[in-house]
Amino acid sequence: MSDTPLSHFDDQGHAHMVDVSAKPVTARLAQAEGRVLMSPETLALVMQGRASKGDVLGIARLAGIMGAKRTADLIPLCHPLPITKVALDLTADPALPGIHVQATVKTGGQTGVEMEALTAVSIACLTIYDMLKAAEKGMRIDGIRLVLKEGGKSGRYEAAP
Repeated sequence: MSDTPLSHFDDQGHAHMVDVSAKPVTARLAQAEGRVLMSPETLALVMQGRASKGDVLGIARLAGIMGAKRTADLIPLCHPLPITKVALDLTADPALPGIHVQATVKTGGQTGVEMEALTAVSIACLTIYDMLKAAEKGMRIDGIRLVLKEGGKSGRYEAAP
């Protein structure tokens, strides 16, 4: 085991859900980002609203929100949280070319919402892939990461640009 204690393991090295019952309820926020890289032709389908499955960005936005709400069902040791806000910003970027996805998740609770923000981005990116795979199977999901976290004992974290 490393010098850094991993909170999801007990003294015997067994996985467990962290007990957060003694932690104070505080405002928590997390932002995550990712992107789906694709050909300019596939991006044009999105930007012109011509994808065969419909509104790619609208459906991906809803999927990301749903994913954030179901994080505790997907990640075994995550706590179910009373999420107070989930917002996704999906931006077509011809310079990539592709779609940049950013999620913001908020709660008032005893543990953070980093996993919810990362799940929202992941599910939105997977949905974009699903919606467009008939046009291009070689798309790439890339750069999923936590960019901002606020609240709790560890305070603020902001990723380098």
